[in-house]
Amino acid sequence: MEPLERYASLVDDFDAFRRACERPLPSVVRVNTLKASVDRAREALDDEGVDYEVTDWHPGIFRLDERGPGTSWPYFHGWLHGQEEVSALPALALDPRPGDVVWDACAAPGSKTTQLADLMDDSGLLIGNDNNLGRLSALRHNAERLGITNLAVTNQDARNFSFKPFGDRTDHDNRVEAFDRALVDAPCSCEGTIRKNPDALDRWSMDHVESVAGIQKGILRRAIQATRPGGTVVYSTCTFAPEENEAVLDHALESEDCELREWEAPDGFETDPGVTEWDGEEYDPAVERAHRVYPHRNDTGGFFCAKLEVTG
Repeated sequence: MEPLERYASLVDDFDAFRRACERPLPSVVRVNTLKASVDRAREALDDEGVDYEVTDWHPGIFRLDERGPGTSWPYFHGWLHGQEEVSALPALALDPRPGDVVWDACAAPGSKTTQLADLMDDSGLLIGNDNNLGRLSALRHNAERLGITNLAVTNQDARNFSFKPFGDRTDHDNRVEAFDRALVDAPCSCEGTIRKNPDALDRWSMDHVESVAGIQKGILRRAIQATRPGGTVVYSTCTFAPEENEAVLDHALESEDCELREWEAPDGFETDPGVTEWDGEEYDPAVERAHRVYPHRNDTGGFFCAKLEVTG
């Protein structure tokens, strides 16, 4: 079976879904408010003659008409960052505050990480981790261009992530023993990226879906363990597969001290609830609180996003 055909029963207008998957993805930039306000960024693009459209659901996210995001001086100077529109959802769901201690478990190349730093007003501590050393160079480059200083970069397998206390070991006021918030934008089968990577499904297989689901469960489990009680963990992927989405959440709810929380998608952005049954499997009813994003709803890539609270 062609991979996307698996989801015909989940999507209300499957023909529109397939047509959207075949269209190229719009070029999108996010305003980096650490260096420029939204108004200043818009003035700069107007002065450069760059045609753009402000998205209906976020004033700081622009769709560009033709030019790529890296061809203007506002981008070069760090006022803008190229970021797929739908990928802005996880940081908004995590909602980090200035002064928080935050872990981005799978951070490179850094679109979501740098958005987190922006929301934190470049304060507190943001740990951006990735197990791919080569991709971390892109994370560092993006952080430097955007003027981010609260980021510490680590290179570990997130399933076994560990960190030593920061500061003097005898000074408990300066030690980090648990995160306030954690983001797990997990490696996945990438079905939702087909609009920007048309060959994304060429290597698709159920064996890969099942193997990557095991990795996802391990990373999410570690994120919950490393976050303080009352803290927030956001789980996201760019795939449609329930095996990598709702099934992973179901496993976390069963094995760890956490609860799925309601999270309202931004006004003007349409999502579908998580599914509670798939391929003969039943999941915890709470997974309906997750958000599924289909390409034909908002003219974006495909996505999945859920918000959990650590309870113990």
